[in-house]
Amino acid sequence: MSTRTTNTTDVLVIGGGTGGYSTALRAAALGLDVVLVERDKVGGTCLHRGCIPSKAMLHAAELVDGIAEARERWGVRATLDSVDWAALVATRDDIVARNHKGVEAHLAHAGVRVVRGSARLTGTRTVRVEGVRTGLAPGALTETAPGVRDFTVRRGIVLATGSRPRTLPGLVPDGRRVVTSDDALFAPGLPASVLVLGGGAIGVEYASFHRSMGAEVTLVEAADRIVSLEDADVSRHLTRGLKKRGIDVRAGARLLDAQVRENGVHARVRTARGETRTVDAERLLVAVGRAPVTEGLGLEAAGLTPDERGFVVPADWKRLETAVPGIHVVGDLLPPPSPGLAHASFAEGLLVAEALAGLPSGSVDYAAVPRVTYSSPQTAAVGLSETEARARGREVAVNTMPLTAVAKGMVHGRGGMVKVVAEAGGGPVLGVHMVGPNVSEMIAESQLIVGWDAEPSDVARHVHAHPTLSEAVGEVFLTLAGRGLHQQ
Repeated sequence: MSTRTTNTTDVLVIGGGTGGYSTALRAAALGLDVVLVERDKVGGTCLHRGCIPSKAMLHAAELVDGIAEARERWGVRATLDSVDWAALVATRDDIVARNHKGVEAHLAHAGVRVVRGSARLTGTRTVRVEGVRTGLAPGALTETAPGVRDFTVRRGIVLATGSRPRTLPGLVPDGRRVVTSDDALFAPGLPASVLVLGGGAIGVEYASFHRSMGAEVTLVEAADRIVSLEDADVSRHLTRGLKKRGIDVRAGARLLDAQVRENGVHARVRTARGETRTVDAERLLVAVGRAPVTEGLGLEAAGLTPDERGFVVPADWKRLETAVPGIHVVGDLLPPPSPGLAHASFAEGLLVAEALAGLPSGSVDYAAVPRVTYSSPQTAAVGLSETEARARGREVAVNTMPLTAVAKGMVHGRGGMVKVVAEAGGGPVLGVHMVGPNVSEMIAESQLIVGWDAEPSDVARHVHAHPTLSEAVGEVFLTLAGRGLHQQ
């Protein structure tokens, strides 16, 4: 391990989100001296404004939905008195705070020097951090003197500054009537009505949450279907499930304009049929995607230029290294095929740290990275959709099975399906797609199936527990392997 000096380090990571802190932890574990610069809180958007708080709230929404199901379907005479918003928020914030302390403790234990401030490149191996300040966990190895720090980096610089919500022209988020996905959970109270712009995973999750909490919800998506990056059958089943819950799903629709008023937002929407419809809602939630954050990063000082979309494109995807040797990029700064998901950025961080330590470098298998929407119903997928597989010239065999065709699916009574796309003639599995309850917990098996290029006959040899929802996965593969049992 190199001798540490105040302003010299082996690895300097700019950004303390999932990609950044995973890089720092792995690099430190490999014996490298690591500095992690973060201008806000380690954990980034995922921990503080995205994945963790939103899934905590969605769990609360599941509990609310369960009360209605108990009463309406199972004869349990339960009623919902009210939702104590302050108590719900307190539980959410406690979960976030404990996770935050855990990340800080991991970094401190690993010996990562955490510097709080704003970093910018001043060269290919130099970084300036301004506004350095204190404020992390007691005992953390944190730079404490305020002001400016200049660092010289021996091995490599890792760019991990993440992304921010996009908005639309003329829509200025105010945190109250017009909110983005970053501040939607922190807006005051529960609105009685919400207009959600954007039918991707984030927009669908927020639409689902607010509907569970009793709001009237309109979901507007410009593409011809929601979750348009997923298999068309996933979109169809999800749309059906959301509409069944009373969400007004408007695909192929566009916002014409919106006026913010004292009691809410008045919007005009052009529907897929070309009609103009007015929507009045207490809150307008903008979830039209995220943009990479590179402003103030000083890319030009190192000879780097983002592409026209703002992404920092690697010259070497196996090492996630830019055209400037020794400068790597992880997380939301990466363009596709990186999916901009927290769990993908963990894998990217591990890869970059190991490359910087001189270990043999593979690459992230993005085709085997699972994609999940935590709405009700949930969606989960890995690999190619049927359309993508055919577009790549693959001859495919496709099999779909409704979850209600297995006993546990009948117990849940919420519909859903499992769809498998495989190469024709018994070839490898190309993609697995699911909609239904708890499918986020079912996708891991399919991740291994796709990642290991398994064939349907390989999966069909293994026995799935009965009665479980995962039986549907087993049954789909049995049929594709020519051994269909309950499905012919």
